[in-house]
Amino acid sequence: MTGKLMRTRARLLEAALELFATQGFEATTAAQIAARAGVTQMTFFRHFPTKAAVLIGDPYDPVIGESIRREPPGADPITLAARGVRKAWQELPSPAADEVRARLRIVAQTPSLRADLAAGTAATEVVVAEALTDLGVDPHRAAVAAGAVLGALNAALLRWSLSDDGDLGAAIHSALDVLEHANA
Repeated sequence: MTGKLMRTRARLLEAALELFATQGFEATTAAQIAARAGVTQMTFFRHFPTKAAVLIGDPYDPVIGESIRREPPGADPITLAARGVRKAWQELPSPAADEVRARLRIVAQTPSLRADLAAGTAATEVVVAEALTDLGVDPHRAAVAAGAVLGALNAALLRWSLSDDGDLGAAIHSALDVLEHANA
């Protein structure tokens, strides 16, 4: 993505978060976000296919899948997935925690966004399950493990978003610790 595209996307995100904070998610339109960012509504939709996509987006799926595939086989599937996610998190540049918290807080407080979160989670679950299957895990067990890991991460991140303390990495590691230690 070019510098100009990245700046436009950042302006749209900033405008959306400001409007969601003052008007609420439901009352804010894509047209209002675009106008606040100084772009057309068409430009908004080039960057985000839906208004919800401003808040729910996961560019990390390929990194997570590859990280899991690099795990040595032999551990149970939940541990393999948790370890792979942990290593992927360590490989990635840290996102802006305040922005992530603001986005997730809106999701946590807006019931209509739960379906969008579930759809994004389902896509990540497929990536995790495929990576586990590539390691020789039975497809059924891989799907269950992927659901467990993503469920734990979502629960931890939504809870973290509603607080004002702790850092994002700690919330992620805490969820993964619960999973890994439950299987130890």
